[in-house]
Amino acid sequence: MVTTPALQLLISLKDVSKGYGQPSGQSISILEGINLELFEGEIVAVLGPSGSGKSTLMRMIAGLIAPTRGQVIYRNQPMLGLNPGVAVVFQSAALYPWLTVLENVELGLKAKGVTAALRRQKAIEIIDIIGLDGFENAYPKELSGGMRQRVGFARALAVEPELLCMDEPFSALDVLTAENLRTELIDLWIEHRIPTKAILIVTHGIEEAVTLADRMIVLGRNPGRIRAELKVTLPHYRDRKSPEFQTLVDEVYKIMTNPDLKVDGIQADRPTDMPTVPTSVPKYQSIPHVRAGSIAGLLELLEHRQDEDLYRIGQELQLEVNDLLPIVDAANLLGLIEIKEGDIHLNAIAIEFIQGGVDERKQIFRNLLLANVQLVEQIHHLLQTTPTRRIPEDLLLDILTRHFSPEEAQRQLDTAVSLGRYAEIFGYDEPTGELYDETADS
Repeated sequence: MVTTPALQLLISLKDVSKGYGQPSGQSISILEGINLELFEGEIVAVLGPSGSGKSTLMRMIAGLIAPTRGQVIYRNQPMLGLNPGVAVVFQSAALYPWLTVLENVELGLKAKGVTAALRRQKAIEIIDIIGLDGFENAYPKELSGGMRQRVGFARALAVEPELLCMDEPFSALDVLTAENLRTELIDLWIEHRIPTKAILIVTHGIEEAVTLADRMIVLGRNPGRIRAELKVTLPHYRDRKSPEFQTLVDEVYKIMTNPDLKVDGIQADRPTDMPTVPTSVPKYQSIPHVRAGSIAGLLELLEHRQDEDLYRIGQELQLEVNDLLPIVDAANLLGLIEIKEGDIHLNAIAIEFIQGGVDERKQIFRNLLLANVQLVEQIHHLLQTTPTRRIPEDLLLDILTRHFSPEEAQRQLDTAVSLGRYAEIFGYDEPTGELYDETADS
């Protein structure tokens, strides 16, 4: 683990895991075996694909949810309930529309029992620092998205947290506004104009992480574990076009797009002394949430660009890693591509798919789905062995909720249905909620 001995330890997580029970009695594991230390004087970014537990990890650090196993330790004391040294900025500013900017910023101080005069003084001070001077009496509806998010920052900073947690705070903003806020945050941090001693940011933007962080934590998924911990020694302000910056971005892309890649110093496997959740149900394959057209579009883009760098593709398509990875994962799952050192290599079947007509493409896609996607093959098998050649989607949801949350089970089924319908493996009757074999006699 990358640590800096000169820095004072603020928060540590020891063998922390988080799971959620399901109506079936099974437990779905979100995070397992997390060991992490956060120090004063550093910005730490947490990255990972969708479903890796990034936000869950942050919420446990903040004390918003409790771990299933392990301990969160704050200032050398096991934490129970809310972490008193943490404030959170969420993706949405979540302001009270009937309160003014000043009143919204005062909320945290009011909850801590600060007197009216003192909380007004502190709120006005942080409003000035965060660049909202003159808007104290404005209501949220009068503000732009960027200004509303500034209010969220001001509200969090007003309580003078030792650790400022940010859950994708810039993702809902336009590109220019997000860039301005990132730059201003670094200004405030470098100039020590904000009281916080450390910052933890959850993000799906690799460039954002390299721009802001002193350390990057990369999570895997199913369940979420720390796959890599990378130190960033580039001085602020960082030049995104520099070779050093580009190399770091490329390294993170390589790690995130290759789940089997072994990273030096990080043990991705479960520790031998880690307790397990008893279950008799084997792990079920998870389908990336993509459409067939997205996979086809990626293959067509790469037709004459063999072994293309994923980072460059993401830049060209203007896709964040969370948007690009599911498409890449799905193409990899189907056997259309291989990922080698962060580069995409098209397999022969992908070339055949690209050059085929509509019918040829559907046949290739059909064969690949039935050979590689467990849920699609399972639906096909059930339809073939059922006399009516029809099955209700509720049956499939009952199966899936043994392995996924109800929301994720529905998403898995929706994705399988979309892919299966494209390949004409089965149809879907929306009024009755039934899947049916399209080849069966009417």
